[in-house]
Amino acid sequence: MYALAVNGSPRKKGNTEILLNAVLKPLADAGWTTELVQIGDKGIRGCMACGKCSERRDGKCINTADVFNTVMEQMIRADAIILGSPTYFSDVTAEMKALIDRAGFTAMAGGCLFAGKIGAAVVAVRRGGAVHVFNTMNHLFLISQMIIPGSTYWNMGYGLDRGDVQKDDEALMNMAHLGRAVDWLGKATAPHKAAYPVQK
Repeated sequence: MYALAVNGSPRKKGNTEILLNAVLKPLADAGWTTELVQIGDKGIRGCMACGKCSERRDGKCINTADVFNTVMEQMIRADAIILGSPTYFSDVTAEMKALIDRAGFTAMAGGCLFAGKIGAAVVAVRRGGAVHVFNTMNHLFLISQMIIPGSTYWNMGYGLDRGDVQKDDEALMNMAHLGRAVDWLGKATAPHKAAYPVQK
């Protein structure tokens, strides 16, 4: 099984990446193929509302000037998608929001391409606003007919400077549990994927 983590932070090796890797580790230990891609430094532009994805219905965006289609292809292949973002004015980064909007529209236009997949959201935060960031990413999963596993708390870690979340023991414990929950859910649902009630 394949788990894709998408990092919406522009900061490499920062707190969001640390948290995402903490989720991926138990999945890799359980035999999953795991991958982390960073989009926060890639300049993904927002949806142009051109409607071409609904005309073409091929799981691709007509805008090929950025990395969106590459990431979208990975999201379509994935059994589990873990989105991560730092907290920018109580919401996701602009790049993560662009990915959410374009991936959501493209997947729906292509015939509910994310339906039945597992979706998990992870947030790095200095102090406040993380719940709204968490909800923004979960909204993509919910409207895309995906399955969201619970964990021991909201999936957030606290820290400002690079590496600060390493001191948040509760967050790291929560991320490890989230990875195990994704593993359990993936294995429990795998035999039934063909029967998932997709509404197109």
